[in-house]
Amino acid sequence: MGRPRTPKLDRDKIGAAALNLVDRDGDFTMPGLAAQLGVQVAAIYHHIPGGRAEVIELIRVRATGQVDGTAFDRLPWDEAFPLWARSFLDAFRAHSTAIRLLATEPVRDPGIVAIYGSVAGGLRRAGFPDDQIFGIITAAESFFLGAALDSVAPDVMVTPGGDTPADLEAVLEAAPTGAERHWQAFEIGVRVFVDGLRRLLDATLALQH
Repeated sequence: MGRPRTPKLDRDKIGAAALNLVDRDGDFTMPGLAAQLGVQVAAIYHHIPGGRAEVIELIRVRATGQVDGTAFDRLPWDEAFPLWARSFLDAFRAHSTAIRLLATEPVRDPGIVAIYGSVAGGLRRAGFPDDQIFGIITAAESFFLGAALDSVAPDVMVTPGGDTPADLEAVLEAAPTGAERHWQAFEIGVRVFVDGLRRLLDATLALQH
């Protein structure tokens, strides 16, 4: 019968199927991925010789497609930071179950590494010390990922009862609900993060003079 005109399998199809499994189950196995694709495991390795680690990187590329750090290339860092934050949140709230998996594997894809380069470059030009910048990026991503998890959390995370402290009960009564609760928390977090970084930068620059 000869070979099919179009390959049955390619890297894009493998990445899409793997992300679907992670969105559903939070993880994947190579046999499970092969079953999802209707092929033998060996067929996946033919296209993905790096095995599971390489598949995870394909998942990362697909899951983080909306993350954009290029604002740091053209805007002041404190204007770029909220744009980066929102793009990160948009990406991961759609794939929140992938967070644990991706957080346990190093980043290898050149496109994603370039995003980190843009963020690092913007922070360096602003005057943040080299030995603190990756810590800033890591702390920021921890906040972004927590916000993504919060976006799929129950509407009410604390249920008041008969023994609820009065202060907490008043706060819960006044708090917004639904999507507004999540967005309020995220925007407060972004403002606090940027304000804190401004103070850190001011202190750093003051020591240099």
